[in-house]
Amino acid sequence: MDDTVSADAATHVLGIDSGGSGVRVGVAPADIPGGSAAKPLTWSSATPAGVGDRGIDAAALLARVLPAARELLREAGARRLGAVCVGAAGMATLGDDLRARLPDALADAFGVRRLALAADAVTAYAGALGQRPGAVVAAGTGLIALGAVPEDRTARRGGTDGAYGTEGRGAGAGGGVAAGGGAGIGWAADRTTDGPTADRTTGGRTPDRPTGDRTPDRLTGGWRRADGWGHLLGDCGGGAWIGRAGLEAAMRAHDGRDGGSKPLLARLEAVFGPAAELPGKLYPRPDRPAVLASFAPEVGRCAAEDPVAEGILRDAARHIAEAAEAVCPRLESSVVALTGGLFRMGAPLLTPVREELAARLPGTRVTEAAGDPLDGALCVAAALATDELRLPRDPGLLTVV
Repeated sequence: MDDTVSADAATHVLGIDSGGSGVRVGVAPADIPGGSAAKPLTWSSATPAGVGDRGIDAAALLARVLPAARELLREAGARRLGAVCVGAAGMATLGDDLRARLPDALADAFGVRRLALAADAVTAYAGALGQRPGAVVAAGTGLIALGAVPEDRTARRGGTDGAYGTEGRGAGAGGGVAAGGGAGIGWAADRTTDGPTADRTTGGRTPDRPTGDRTPDRLTGGWRRADGWGHLLGDCGGGAWIGRAGLEAAMRAHDGRDGGSKPLLARLEAVFGPAAELPGKLYPRPDRPAVLASFAPEVGRCAAEDPVAEGILRDAARHIAEAAEAVCPRLESSVVALTGGLFRMGAPLLTPVREELAARLPGTRVTEAAGDPLDGALCVAAALATDELRLPRDPGLLTVV
């Protein structure tokens, strides 16, 4: 995509957020210093983007978002669109059609020549922390941790090896983003991550996840991720993990085994019916992670009076903090932001999470996310429009075309 839009000419930016819980479009002014966006006009649909043989169906997505974007731009009085950011669950593995068709389609529709294509984990990070180094923990049905060192910060400190130093801590520590994944964390799940990112999963499909261990580039900064491997291999501490642990404790109580919880058994039967019938109801479901995650709030409700439920949440908090620690860069200014639907559970989970983070990342400030993935898409677009995008480029996470 030819980069010809003048920053002076741009009045607004466009953000698109596509996840398991639906599609959202936002338009915001592009004139906020530092690459941020404010006061967006938004449109949303609860219907997720379709997936075909080439992955996410670009034509179907465009048919929905282009009319919405035109109307929002009209309402905003936009004279010139400076940049667009599309954040999508599955961008790395299901985004071939988007990468092939969106640049020309958006250029034809709006004359825009600056486009960022991002994994929903990146827009969750940007929505939570903007372009600051730190950690965002987004948890929903699943859980993923993503950490970043913006490019200018890396250059000033002589590379990321120091920021992500491994001495004495295994694979890094400092700032990062932990986002829920797996349907129903953005990254998840409900979306996914609606989070904590709304959970970001579509059906039984796992939301977009970076692949492999991405050691940050020495000069340009980089991303690090931890977990987000789905409910069978990971997503430890996420909604499905908590729900499954709670249901196991209930079944133990049903059988009379050690480690059982009668309060959780009562909640299982209130929600799902007789305990002995649960396997027949659960195992055939294609959306098992979401069903498991639906029981996580019941664990939270029982935690104040039930030591078994309290212990499950403490174990979840430990997993969440481990993921954040693994990706967090070692910088004095690092921040850990908590985002995603799972954290709406409140004190039963947040209190032990904060305690674990304080123990593992002493001195690192813990905060709530400033915004959601759509805010993050607008943030990336605004930064791109003014040549201030400092988040690391990555083939599977963030590309500019």
